[in-house]
Amino acid sequence: MLVDEAEIIIKGGHGGTGRVSFRRKMGGPDGGDGGRGGSIYVKATSDIYGLQQYLSKKSWEAENGGRGGSEISSGANGKDLLLTMPVGTLLTNEKGEEIELSQVDQELLLAKGGLGGRGNESFKSSTNTTPKYAQPGLPGEEKKLKLKLKLIADFGLIGLPNAGKSSLLNELTSAGAKVGDYPFTTLEPNLGVLKGKVLADIPGLIEGASEGKGLGHKFLKHIEKVKLLLHCISSESEDPLRDYKIVRRELAKFNPELLDKREIILMTKSDLAEIKLKKIGNKEVIPISIHNWDSIQNLIKILFEA
Repeated sequence: MLVDEAEIIIKGGHGGTGRVSFRRKMGGPDGGDGGRGGSIYVKATSDIYGLQQYLSKKSWEAENGGRGGSEISSGANGKDLLLTMPVGTLLTNEKGEEIELSQVDQELLLAKGGLGGRGNESFKSSTNTTPKYAQPGLPGEEKKLKLKLKLIADFGLIGLPNAGKSSLLNELTSAGAKVGDYPFTTLEPNLGVLKGKVLADIPGLIEGASEGKGLGHKFLKHIEKVKLLLHCISSESEDPLRDYKIVRRELAKFNPELLDKREIILMTKSDLAEIKLKKIGNKEVIPISIHNWDSIQNLIKILFEA
């Protein structure tokens, strides 16, 4: 199951307490400082299912710093905690501030660990030669974060249910997406890789998707990060132009900027029916069939020239 939204609480480690200690022979203070609390970092990965772990565990805390020791020895620093999230994740704190993971292996600091408290040796002075106090450590930063995933892909396959998107993805890549002859076979985005480029099969849109009907509303946001749209229309459709307009209308209602994305229109399953539509406006409609090797090779050529 693809998890694309979650909420978590993160907390940097608490700084260690400073030590109150005195040398046995001379009697002077020798209490060391407490260790720094661990900080929390996030690293972007290519695993689109990486938010699943945040459903079962909502709270994440780095290690606390160690207490200061005698003989002016500092406490151990707490271990940092590294969280992993899919590239394309948007993190929003309670103030509405946002950060986005835009590339794989990107690392960002999320919450700083607290400073360790000073030991009593640090407070020694000419007027106070035997301080009997030390500082407690400071708490680490604590934040409540909302996580929202938007897939980052080079090419996005869109269209009404049963437009042949999953079959085309499987033919172009080794994605192994589920295929069936009934609506909503694809219940979550599928990804594949073609010559180093990522293809995303976005679940079928229907009329009213932008208002929450069907599955489209849940996944429309994933189209926002796709660089090039492959708009699939089934050649078996009785009214392919209407099918095209339905999807375009839902894109416009969700985010008008989606209409400005580069688009290639594909008439899929061209081996099963006569092509009824050759052009939409000034855009050429390209016939394609997973059973026609030449049409697949032609599409690959077009993709890498686009």
